[in-house]
Amino acid sequence: MYFAALLARTEDGWEASDTELDDVETLSDLADLAREASPDEDTVLVLIEQEDSWFGVVRIDGEEDPRIFVSDAAAAARSSYGEILLTDELLGRDPDDDDTDLDALDLDGTEDGEDEDEDSDGTEGGGSAEAVPHGPVGDAGILDDLGVGEKELKSLSEDALTEIADALGASEVLETVR
Repeated sequence: MYFAALLARTEDGWEASDTELDDVETLSDLADLAREASPDEDTVLVLIEQEDSWFGVVRIDGEEDPRIFVSDAAAAARSSYGEILLTDELLGRDPDDDDTDLDALDLDGTEDGEDEDEDSDGTEGGGSAEAVPHGPVGDAGILDDLGVGEKELKSLSEDALTEIADALGASEVLETVR
């Protein structure tokens, strides 16, 4: 189960609208949807939460490129909605590098029969070229100017979207679409 809402900043404060992401296939589609929520090119936040396992914030300011923060990339990667947010750029991947090359392979000596329980970087299991990091990725300073600092954003709990809305002074409008 997921929840997604748009928070558009207006002269009169924040306006919230529930949004369906079923027709959204790319980050560009999501940005277009957000821009439609604010004809005056004000700040629009797309808040996405899935089963208290991860949340994402996408910020659109007019025609600027979207800014993204995802609380747990590995959890989001298992979600079709999370995959929209986890762009190659956000994950530090080269979008032009479609095929696996030797640099992407995990050649740490375990291929010769050594213990595979721990990779050289201390993580469990074997590595993969498509590995997604556990934990937060993206622009943790996405809400700094709105009253939610980087440290606070990274430490939000299960009810992160409500906590973000509280900090923005938008909790009542968010609850109307929840």
